Amino acid sequence: MTLSKTIGIIGGGQLGQMMAISAIYRGHKVITLDPAADCPASRVSEVIVADYTDVDALASLAARCDILTYEFENVNADSLEAVADKALLPQGTALLRIAQNRIAEKAFLTKAGVGLAPYRIVSSSLDLADYDFSTTRVLKTATGGYDGHGQVVIRDVESLAQAKVLADQTDCVLEDFVPFDLEISVLVSGNGRELTVFPVQENIHRNNILSKTIVPARISEHLAEKAVQMAKKIATDLQLFGTLCIEMFVAGEEILVNELAPRPHNSGHYSIEACNFSQFDTHILGILGEPLPDIQLYAPAVMFNVLGQDMEQAQAYVAENPSAHLHLYGKAEAKHNRKMGHVTVVGEKVNLIKEFLG
Repeated sequence: MTLSKTIGIIGGGQLGQMMAISAIYRGHKVITLDPAADCPASRVSEVIVADYTDVDALASLAARCDILTYEFENVNADSLEAVADKALLPQGTALLRIAQNRIAEKAFLTKAGVGLAPYRIVSSSLDLADYDFSTTRVLKTATGGYDGHGQVVIRDVESLAQAKVLADQTDCVLEDFVPFDLEISVLVSGNGRELTVFPVQENIHRNNILSKTIVPARISEHLAEKAVQMAKKIATDLQLFGTLCIEMFVAGEEILVNELAPRPHNSGHYSIEACNFSQFDTHILGILGEPLPDIQLYAPAVMFNVLGQDMEQAQAYVAENPSAHLHLYGKAEAKHNRKMGHVTVVGEKVNLIKEFLG
């Protein structure tokens, strides 16, 4: 067992908050770096208020901590490398760079030999000249896209024109649009020597934002095992420390990897109540190099995201269903489509659970 450490978390949003809670339960101290003094993690940790690219602030954080980690992939890798060696940042920056750039991500996944949708790199609108509309494709920026931002589905002349504008602004990846049956994700945690894997999760999106996660995913045991083996291969190739989420598509008997998130993920929040260890527990154990437990799912579970416009419905749902677990992140303002919290229901048949969003 690791003696008490000081863990520095870059990013003080809800993921940083929940990482900090897991660390504190194990007797560790947490310092968070975030631009907002009232970020969610401020409720459970000391906060250094600074921009993520502020090398002086990152150096100050590093000097006070035994271990550094991050809550999202949009941390400046160069800034991190300037202040942290491998001992201080077990996750390193290689995975960070892969996850930050779809071109690098596709190259890594291709080398790993996992299933991918057909794609090609687009450097300008010239690469879209004489475009063939026989296959629907989606153009995604190589960097910076999230929750549907930074991408265009090309279906007609009008959307092609939008894609050309985007392609002239930045490097992009053009993927064949996959007519998938459902979206899944696999969470895997590592400590540099061994891996532990969470159950395969089924994800349902609304307006490109995760709305609901169902565990276990409603797929065959054969497909679930295929997804788990893909996740293990990716994590092994990365010599993984901490938690990684691999998002995938199920298309018939094929599993296609969509993207990587090098940290705990929204789709894994159910694990706080539904598993013997949460994704945040295994992340903290992993970055500290401690032994990892085998993950047990106590019962089927469903997790609903609570967005700004859903606050009243979520609270009413929990009042009517006292066995539901409501997590609110403590964000000061409830904005439209802003993730304000989540609700997890454990131990009921997933097809019978009434969603508070209707």
